[in-house]
Amino acid sequence: MTAPEIDAAVHKQLGELVAGMRSLQEANRRLEDMMRRSDDKSEESRSRVHRRMDETIDRIGKLETTIVTVQEDISEMKPVTDDVKRWKLMGLGALGMIGIAGIALGVSFADALKRIALVVLGK
Repeated sequence: MTAPEIDAAVHKQLGELVAGMRSLQEANRRLEDMMRRSDDKSEESRSRVHRRMDETIDRIGKLETTIVTVQEDISEMKPVTDDVKRWKLMGLGALGMIGIAGIALGVSFADALKRIALVVLGK
């Protein structure tokens, strides 16, 4: 091989090396961009998750407060409810007594009418 041929071969190989290096640099740049975008998306996703967790924690806190309030209201209503139940039972008892008295009165009244009818008819 002559010197000009060696020079041309060396220049060709150097050109291929430079092209390969540029290709590697471009691929590396694309990978860095993809990683940066992925990191941005991950950060945004984590931010949304944290925001939702904060909202959920706030809602749970409000629910706990509401539950405590409802439990206090229920404990205040329980004596009233017990009184109403007692009154209802007493009322049912009174209605039962009135019913029995009504039946007794009705039977007595019917018997009295029967006797009056017998006296009037003369039997």
